[in-house]
Formats: sequence, structure tokens, C-alpha cells
Amino acid sequence: MSSVAASNRARVMRIYRAALKEAFNWSYHRDVWYTAAAGIRKEFEANRNAPNGNALIEAAEKRLLEYKHPQPYIYPTNENGTKWQRNIPPPMKHFNVTKF
Repeated sequence: MSSVAASNRARVMRIYRAALKEAFNWSYHRDVWYTAAAGIRKEFEANRNAPNGNALIEAAEKRLLEYKHPQPYIYPTNENGTKWQRNIPPPMKHFNVTKF
């Protein structure tokens, strides 16, 4: 596999993953998301061996920017989530621990 093919493959994988995340941001229920994910997979499989790969990649990146959700879903424990750094343990340097 040449380096160009490898970089295009990596770009396509990043676009696919981002498309799945955006589909999840736009759907409220898993069953709706499963249907959207199947459609995304079908579209990517249809263009798997297309001769104009770079044009398709650029079109997919533009399309992904168009469908970006204004308020994406953030898991509560992830950074900027509602539980981010809630009840974190205090640093051990504040405890007076003696060794016996």
C-alpha cells in the first residue's frame, strides 16, 4: 500500500467516525441512530472503489461540516460534561500520613 493510499484510508476512517458521531448527535434514540449508521455505512461501501477518491473525500468533509450539530452530545464524565471533575479526590500531599 502506498503512502498516498494509506493517508487517504486514514482520512476516510476519520470522516466515517466523525459522520457516526454527528449522526448520534442528531438522533435521540439508539434505534434511530442505528438506522442512520446503517445508511452511512451503505454510502461509504458504495464509494469504496471509486476512481475519483480525493474528490469524494473533499465532498464528504464539506458535507460533514454542513451537518455539524450546534450542541453536540457530551458524555457527562468527559471534559466539559456535567460531571467533569465532580468530587475529585484531594491530592495526597494534604494528608498527614505517618508510616508505622
